[in-house]
Amino acid sequence: MFRFLFERDSNFNLANLFTFTNIGAGVVAIYFISKGEYNLAVISAWIGGAFDIFDGKIARKFGLSSPFGIQLDSFADSLSFVIVPLLLLYFAIFQESSINPILFGIAFLFYTIAGLRRLINFNLNSDIGKVEKFFTGVPTPLGAILLWIIYLLWSSGIVENEIYILFYIAIVGYLLNSKIRIPHP
Repeated sequence: MFRFLFERDSNFNLANLFTFTNIGAGVVAIYFISKGEYNLAVISAWIGGAFDIFDGKIARKFGLSSPFGIQLDSFADSLSFVIVPLLLLYFAIFQESSINPILFGIAFLFYTIAGLRRLINFNLNSDIGKVEKFFTGVPTPLGAILLWIIYLLWSSGIVENEIYILFYIAIVGYLLNSKIRIPHP
């Protein structure tokens, strides 16, 4: 009855269901952002991150890795770890900022392109079912964590200068496609 959960070519196999849950967590995070519930948005995004970790582990354990799953994972990552953190920063910090909107528009566009570029290159260079020992460049989930950290520092009053936050966004965006090596968990 539930054989499709363990069929590699099923779009709804167990690994892909975890990825769809990551997407769902990203959508819930956007909902919380729209309601001004930023901490709940961060929690939702972190839940998506947990499902992102497990989808790959499940795919490898049960031989469910597929081209569809690889593409789906990157689409989920682009939502949960590129778009959601940027929306959070915009609505929490920059929506009512006195900074010229062009400045944060440039920083946000740079980060979005960097994140998508990283995910596309990762897909083009990945072997189905194979895991490298190191990531080259900061993975998008870690980039999102770094953006959530700057939000937490801003919301606690530790970082107050919005220009610093824009530079921070640009630096993290740069690191997504850098040559820095990050151990794969």
